[in-house]
Amino acid sequence: MIITYVESSPVLVWRFDRPRLAISSAPYGGGVGERGWVLNATVPHGYDRLDPDQHVAEIAAELKLTGPGTGLLTAVDVRKVVSVTERGVTAEVTTGVGDPTWAAAPDAAGERIGTINAVCRLPIRLSPAALVNAVATVTEAKSQALFEAGVAGTGTATDAIVLLCPTFGPVEPYGGPRSRVGAALARAVHEAVSSGLR
Repeated sequence: MIITYVESSPVLVWRFDRPRLAISSAPYGGGVGERGWVLNATVPHGYDRLDPDQHVAEIAAELKLTGPGTGLLTAVDVRKVVSVTERGVTAEVTTGVGDPTWAAAPDAAGERIGTINAVCRLPIRLSPAALVNAVATVTEAKSQALFEAGVAGTGTATDAIVLLCPTFGPVEPYGGPRSRVGAALARAVHEAVSSGLR
């Protein structure tokens, strides 16, 4: 991961020598597939573009990122990223909770300030089912950290996750919080979000 700048705004960039298998909820390059890069860019408070995917594409072009990738946006200063590694699993999280919400809350118009973006790198390949399970594990660990910090919500309306693992090697069939990889992932995300909140 490096920190660079586009139009004076900080951007975190991950470039990989070989593509990684990713599952992502990012506005650009979301879904499941091989990705050669990830970015997490700071945008101004009051950001009102309705085409975040195009905006990420513009940032990627400025940084000369080519091929399939995935990109996140946040009003948080991404230079405040917290990186935690546990047993080969690395979680790099930018934490903003200016407008937290409960997942099952009634519809309401919020200001959508703040975002928790988690980029997590796993040392072994996960099966498709384990990748989906690992997304749930990240969400649970994030929500646990928010609960312990007294935040009135399970996250924000714009939280996003990128999980990356190798495209080769033995396949790990489980990604839940008590599995070998999932337990390390849960602890790394929990500590990263907790540190970000502090």
